[in-house]
Amino acid sequence: MLNFTVDDERCVRCGKCAKDCIAEIIEQKDKELPSIRSEQEENCLQCQHCLAVCPAGAISILGHNPGDSLELKAGSLPPPSQVATLIRGRRSIRHYRDENVDPWLLKNLLATVANAPTGVNRRELTFTVIDDKAAMGRFRDKALNELRQAIKDGKVTESAGYLLEAVPAWFECKQDIVFRGAPHMLIVSAPLDSPCPQEDIVIALAYFELIAQSSGLGTVWCGLVKWLLEILPELKPVLGLPVDHKYYCMLFGVPAIHFARTVQRDDAAVVKRVTL
Repeated sequence: MLNFTVDDERCVRCGKCAKDCIAEIIEQKDKELPSIRSEQEENCLQCQHCLAVCPAGAISILGHNPGDSLELKAGSLPPPSQVATLIRGRRSIRHYRDENVDPWLLKNLLATVANAPTGVNRRELTFTVIDDKAAMGRFRDKALNELRQAIKDGKVTESAGYLLEAVPAWFECKQDIVFRGAPHMLIVSAPLDSPCPQEDIVIALAYFELIAQSSGLGTVWCGLVKWLLEILPELKPVLGLPVDHKYYCMLFGVPAIHFARTVQRDDAAVVKRVTL
């Protein structure tokens, strides 16, 4: 049940909910209240556009009260200059303080990132997070010990490249070139049968990276951890990572380094102007 309800006293009959309904299942005739026929409910994408677009806050759906939504008005969003500074100032962080991120902050960040878009609004992402530095340390030790044993047993070939250096770096020099001493790790995964699982994963991690850095945290996309999990798939159940999911990894924590300014690479991408 969608629990699609319209407050008769609030509704101004503007028709915006029907016009913006992606599935085109909201009906409104003349000055009647908007409605969804029961046989059409299964076609709802649950995007909540109707709740969000209603200027009077008259529409509730899926048990959500419009009064519980954040109001979007002039000044609610950061100006382009601040967003530009965030994007230009984003850096990959590979040095972290040996401390946990505040649990309330992390819970809020993950709840916010759950709002990231997914293909056809499927919303099937799983956030697998190590939110305690002690647990992260135990996983790091287990992973690198198993990598060392796999190398001894000849199960890891030269194609592993940089990962082969991780074992002597850690056990001989105490240099963590895989996990970078990060106190936390986030793995975003999506089912293989999602419309666009890889894109959904990347979008969610990009959202997390930006809001994390705006909250004073540091992040780094970590292909080495994914590579390690592919070489040692027995580590996936340790993390509770769904076996039928695509995934990618991000390390994060309180940075132990501060960047004083942005870099200058506005010309880093090729821009092709299309004229028809």
